[in-house]
Amino acid sequence: MRTRVQVAADTLVAAGAVERGEALPEPARRYSAELAAVTQWARKFLCQPHPALGRTGRVCPYAQPALDNGTFWLSVLPSAAPTPAEIAEAVAACRQRFTSLAPRSGRDAQFKTILLVFPELDHRDAPVLVDGVQRRLKSAFVARGLMLGQFHRTCDEPGLWNSAFRPLRSPVPLLAIRHLVPTDFPFLAHDPRCVASYLRIIGGGTPARLRRVVREAAARFGLRCPVPHGDEQG
Repeated sequence: MRTRVQVAADTLVAAGAVERGEALPEPARRYSAELAAVTQWARKFLCQPHPALGRTGRVCPYAQPALDNGTFWLSVLPSAAPTPAEIAEAVAACRQRFTSLAPRSGRDAQFKTILLVFPELDHRDAPVLVDGVQRRLKSAFVARGLMLGQFHRTCDEPGLWNSAFRPLRSPVPLLAIRHLVPTDFPFLAHDPRCVASYLRIIGGGTPARLRRVVREAAARFGLRCPVPHGDEQG
């Protein structure tokens, strides 16, 4: 019999299939309502502007291209009480699936997304379990050029442009895997391990408006910084 973690690793469904109401493989079929709620949230919240966002544009610039390109997938961990070890193992399995999924290179590859959804997890347990695993694994993901984000109904992580905005609140607890992009630095600035990985992977490709803060973070942590001077904005 397959373990819950093996189920999470083996069951990957396209968001488009959920939106079209297609028959899903088990165990995803048992959680069709929860997966539909997540895809609707992605369309109606992540893919839309928000008056409290603090900037123009969509809440998440990458969700719409991922949905439109068919590179937005969901997996489930079917347990009401997963242990941190089980969640971490499922995340690692999804990460392996993520790296093997097409496209593996080119512009469209940056829009790939896998959401590991916890359809039975009580929202009251999410801050400890989901946030805790995300904090523990984040730096290892960044070292691989990936991001791991936590979402649930009570997530208190503030927005980058408005500290009163809560962009990481979702109807169902989940962890999101996507590629690291140059504009991610503000999410990484307070962890020397993440800053070091950003400098190694992005380095000279840092956007002009972030170069000053990247250089300041590198100096703060005693890291060699390949980010050029000049053309800073703001």
